Order: sequence, then structure tokens, then C-alpha cells
Amino acid sequence: MDFVGLPVPYTMKPRRISEFLIESAIFLAGTISILFVVLIFIFLAKEGFALFRTVSLWDFLAGKDWYPISYPPRFGALPLILGSVWVTLGAILISVPIGVACAVYIAEVAPHWLREILKASVEFLAAIPSIVLGFIGLVTLVPLVQSLFNISTGLTALAGSLMLGFMAMPTIVSIMEDALTAVPRSYREGALALGATHWQAIWRVVMPAASSGVIAAVMLGIGRVIGETMAVMMITGNAARIPTTLLQPVRTMTATIAAEMGEAVQGSPHYASLFAIGIVLFVITFIINLTADFFLHREK
Repeated sequence: MDFVGLPVPYTMKPRRISEFLIESAIFLAGTISILFVVLIFIFLAKEGFALFRTVSLWDFLAGKDWYPISYPPRFGALPLILGSVWVTLGAILISVPIGVACAVYIAEVAPHWLREILKASVEFLAAIPSIVLGFIGLVTLVPLVQSLFNISTGLTALAGSLMLGFMAMPTIVSIMEDALTAVPRSYREGALALGATHWQAIWRVVMPAASSGVIAAVMLGIGRVIGETMAVMMITGNAARIPTTLLQPVRTMTATIAAEMGEAVQGSPHYASLFAIGIVLFVITFIINLTADFFLHREK
């Protein structure tokens, strides 16, 4: 059939239909993802808000005692929140400097053949199950911390921070390396042409140009740390008390949910309190990911 002389919109119609279908599928996938997040929050709220009929929000967030099965029960989540904060801060102090150094080396310094090996190795580390890393930390890291600091037990926040820092590094390195690689080569060539050394070009030109991706990598690494469960449950001591140093046992919010959910009576205040902790954790991780997304997409 001869299409010569037919209107352009008609000849382009099949292509426009395919584009419309693809765009609709992408829109549907994004909408479903948002819907899942909303449904998760509704589910947590439905179960967790029941606690606040008997316990005020302030007493829950600022309470210093977590004794959910005592009489009367005490649902103070502050030790759990601070335990998560201490472990997360320690992991950040460990993983961010090392992760930045590794990403810069892989993206800017390493030769091509070594870069491919290092990238594959980093991705392999990210694929190791957390339960395996927790077991390795329990067998090797915990006794090392105990002997180095001459303390009664190595099941401390420091052990958890070290392990979580190791677990967060692959995420930080992978995303940061992609951000550095995405910086146009002309930026580097321009800096070198103006007389900058290789390291000056990296720190004063490449890193600022990739700052959005660098910050996003750090924030996503934090989200990886604060949401971890099995490793921290195995090596942090699970002591629900307010920590004052990294050399004390702590208990995180995720470990509390994992350890006590199987023993809580469905519909009881204890059961509702665990969902309330889940709401706090959900809000924290949502803020972290929202902040990472903001820095990732902000305009220069």
C-alpha cells in the first residue's frame, strides 16, 4: 500500500501508540511503587497507633526504660533510638572516609584493568548476606574488640559500627564511583590545562562537580546501615539501655523488632509497641532517602 501523500500524523500513528504504551507502563510502575509505600505506612500506622491509646507519644519517644513484659509494662523507646543512632554514627565515621578514598581511587587513579577488577569486587561484597557477615563479626571481630580494649564483652556498639561500616562501604563506593565517572572529561582536561596537578583537579574540580552524587551515596549508605537487622542483633549485645560510649552493649530498633515480634501476643500493647518502633524507623529511613533524592536531583 502506498503511503505517499498521507498526513504525517497518520504515518507516525503506530510509533506514537508504542510510545504511549511504554510511557503508560512506566507511569503505572511508578504509581504502584508509591502505592506500596503508602500501604506499608498505613499498615504500620493501623497496628502501631493502637499503643498511643495507653501511652503518650512523648513517653514512648523519650522514655528511658524498655520493659514491655514487666508489670506495669514500660515502652520507652529512647534507648533503642539512641542505640541505632550510636551504631549508625560510628559506621558513618568508618565507612564514609574509606568509601570516598576507594571511590576516588577506582574512578580517577587506578588503571583500567585494575578498575574493572575492583568494581567487580565491590559489587561482590555488596552481595554477601548480612547474616554471614554477622557470623564472621561474631567469631572474629567481637573477640578482637574485647581483647584490644580489655573490656568484659566485645558485644558492643563499636563492634556493630565496624561491621555496619564494612557493609555500607560497597553501596557508598559503587554510587560515588558512578558519580565521579559521570563528570565530563573536559572538566579534568581544563583543570590540568590551567596548571592544576592531578590531585588538585580531583579535589577542586571533579569532587565538587559530583557533589550531588557523593552526598546521595553517603545518605543511601546511612539508610543501608540504619535498616540492618541480623548483623547488629548478633554482635551489639542487645542491651536496651542508653549508651554513653561505643564500648557498651546497645540494642537497635531493628534488632528489637526482630527479637521480640515472635514472642509478642497479637493485639497486645507489646505487639503495638513494636509496630510503633517500625513507624519511627520508617519515618527515619524515608527522610534519609528523601534527602538523598534531593541532593541527587538538585540543580547546580
